Amino acid sequence: MLFRGPFFAITKQNHLLMNKKLAALYALIAVAIVSFTHTLNHYGWLEVPALVLMILRWLAIATIVWFAIRRKSLTTWILVSMIVGAEVGHDWPAVAVNFQVLSKIFLQMIKTIIAPLLFGTLVVGIAGHSDIRQVGRMGWKSLLYFEIVTTFALVIGLAAINISQAGAGIDESLRKNAMHEHIEEPKQQTWQDIVLHVFPENIAKSIYHGDILPIVIFSVFFGISLLMVKEKFRGPMLAFCESLSEVMFKFTNLVMYYAPIGVGAAIAFTVGHGGLSVLGSLLHLLATLYVALIVFILVVFVPVALIIRLPIRRFIREISEPVSIAFATTSSESALPKAMEAMERMGVPRKVIAFVMPTGYSFNLDGSTLYLALASVFVSQAAGHPLTWEQQILMVFTLMLTSKGVAGVPRATLVIILGTVHSFGLPTWPVFLILGIDELMDMARTSVNVIGNCLATAVIARWEKEVDFSKLPPETKA
Repeated sequence: MLFRGPFFAITKQNHLLMNKKLAALYALIAVAIVSFTHTLNHYGWLEVPALVLMILRWLAIATIVWFAIRRKSLTTWILVSMIVGAEVGHDWPAVAVNFQVLSKIFLQMIKTIIAPLLFGTLVVGIAGHSDIRQVGRMGWKSLLYFEIVTTFALVIGLAAINISQAGAGIDESLRKNAMHEHIEEPKQQTWQDIVLHVFPENIAKSIYHGDILPIVIFSVFFGISLLMVKEKFRGPMLAFCESLSEVMFKFTNLVMYYAPIGVGAAIAFTVGHGGLSVLGSLLHLLATLYVALIVFILVVFVPVALIIRLPIRRFIREISEPVSIAFATTSSESALPKAMEAMERMGVPRKVIAFVMPTGYSFNLDGSTLYLALASVFVSQAAGHPLTWEQQILMVFTLMLTSKGVAGVPRATLVIILGTVHSFGLPTWPVFLILGIDELMDMARTSVNVIGNCLATAVIARWEKEVDFSKLPPETKA
């Protein structure tokens, strides 16, 4: 029998590392060749048949898939599936539009996780630590932080669209095309309706509709009530909730094995349904949003992370998986379970995550807030009805109030904008223009929503002195 000691283990590890690097190198070379060939063909410097270009793209994708096999990372597989999905949607759009059912399966499975996961983690977080005062402190601190950050998002969104003037000089042909689009008219909400929506009328109804905030309120009251009963009653229920939360995290891991298929199908449907030509004359608006979101991350998120001494590189690595899921599915809700796991690996206690993150899904939609500010002014510019700064601020604050609780609904912000611009007496046809590229915009704003809520949990945990980011446990695989 051969002796296999530490040297053999180190050699094997180095061999695997070399394989990964080699796979990455091949993938990079293949992508470079394809990019170079497409560039030459695009500018007419080299005539390449469409079939040859397609074969080259698929060969490049094959090398990327090989890299993913060697990498053995779910995050890598999700990113690769997005590339494969985009290529399938581009090459075979008639087939790709039928893939939506695969992405919906993923979204529906994620939605089954949300309610029991939130209930279990919140009840354990409150009743398991016997500190009602901390819940109150986290409540007002969270709301204060959410208000400050979303105000910054609002200001940056308004500044971006007023500088770029993306809505000015919209092509008349786009207006005619917009008239053929259809969005279901939203139900007008009063402030009383918004307040009432926070509180659960029927917990089963809230779970069925996926209303996160009423589930959070119910769970908080349930946890406080559990604190007030005798130990012989509290113990079994607390043990059940703790078991429930642990089981739901394992349930999440099982569902996530399907994530590459669901994410790839979502991208394939998006590209197959709208095509790459949906950009057209609206590229200016799309670029304005992406630049504004990048500025927001650099000007707001990065300084906040530095203030709380968050290790930014590790934070990026940990949240890359939930952010990529949110980007592809355009639903923050789909990324919630994995985002909670990621922040737990960052050392944030589960009781803080379970309270702050779902609350942020209603009050801390930074990307959506910035988008609402930008899109509402775009409508007025495209319609030729410029608004004063006072009118712009009033409209955006109205949008902020009516947008609470839309994190789980892809493109719900479009419906909200439609109702708001109608109430302000503006024509609605520019809203239908946005419909053509809204999925591409939704990807970016949803990703920022997830980043913002992950950062918010870190901020509140640091504020509560529940975590010291200089003493994090070793990094583990997602």
